[in-house]
Amino acid sequence: MRLDDVPPWFLRGFAIAFGLIWGSFLNVVIYRVPRGMSVVRPPSHCPACDEPIAGWNNVPVVSYVLMRGRARCCGAPVSPRYPLVELIGGALSLAIVQRVIFAMPGDTWLPRALAVYGADLALSLALVAAAFIDAEHMYLPDPITIGGAVLGLATSTLRGYSIRESLIGAVVGFVFVWLPFGVVYKRLRGRTGMGMGDAKLTMLAGAWFGWAGAAFVLLAGAVQGTIGALAIVAVKGKIEEPDAVTKDREELQQAAAGGDEDAKRALAEDPLAEPQGEGLGAARLPFGPFLILACLEFLLAGDWVLAWYGGLLRGR
Repeated sequence: MRLDDVPPWFLRGFAIAFGLIWGSFLNVVIYRVPRGMSVVRPPSHCPACDEPIAGWNNVPVVSYVLMRGRARCCGAPVSPRYPLVELIGGALSLAIVQRVIFAMPGDTWLPRALAVYGADLALSLALVAAAFIDAEHMYLPDPITIGGAVLGLATSTLRGYSIRESLIGAVVGFVFVWLPFGVVYKRLRGRTGMGMGDAKLTMLAGAWFGWAGAAFVLLAGAVQGTIGALAIVAVKGKIEEPDAVTKDREELQQAAAGGDEDAKRALAEDPLAEPQGEGLGAARLPFGPFLILACLEFLLAGDWVLAWYGGLLRGR
């Protein structure tokens, strides 16, 4: 069966529904992973009263609208993040079909097209979860960054790369961040300038998009991060450290005061170990979401980016 044998309207409809469903699961990942909880057990339950959520009350977006943003069991307000993440899942799934799958030749073997779609969707959804986790906790889970890099290596041929090219991209992507901030900055200041989660994220970008993609992700992430920081300062007057980071640091400090050697080591090495200072230069803004935005941009428009950059090099 070939790609041309499937009606485009069916592929679009399937993509939206499938993305919404997995977007609902992302909410579980975003809530549970930073808390060290299993993402499969127990089944979905209300965070306010722990009541299990019935399937008919857990329909992506629709349930939130029908229940007017409140839990049916106890009436507690439900964060608008839940339908937002579900909508992002549906939108990304549709975008992959539109930009990646429909760009493939019509005689492409359907299982191959589905493999490309599945790999790209897995990457996209994992990155969305990582973005929300980093925005709240300022940390990027290794299962997403390292696991995503491994998946990128394993699926490199689906994107026209050899495993060697993908591996080189991963190494270059990691070194882009690790060398200046994990080695040079640490020698000068005694601790890393950026969390190694960002280095692992650019490693993931290199594994998926080669060294040129990793370079784009780092550059575009830096530009978008700067714009984001300026926008936050313009609206709120300052950049505030996420509450979860403050809470995590206080717990580490209490454990270290009680003699916990692991907590002492974490405080000695963690760039977030000291409270945030005053001024824009001391502000702490999670960088991961901006790198992730750049990853998604390259996934969906990498051909345009490379064509534009090639034109610049040729003076056109």
